[in-house]
Amino acid sequence: MPYFPESRAIKRAEYEPSTQRLTIWFPRGKPYDYCGVPNRVWEGLLAAGSKGTYFNDHIADRYHC
Repeated sequence: MPYFPESRAIKRAEYEPSTQRLTIWFPRGKPYDYCGVPNRVWEGLLAAGSKGTYFNDHIADRYHC
């Protein structure tokens, strides 16, 4: 599971390709699940220079469980 120590917005994330479920841990609070996330979006998050900006632009308010 990837940890993002350089990110102030996202602490860690996990992705399950078989269910397309993305779980994100933010610096404060519990993990949040996002469903129906395509693998390309997960790969984009991993490659993003700014995890927070990528999350806001490509994940937030788009994939609800």
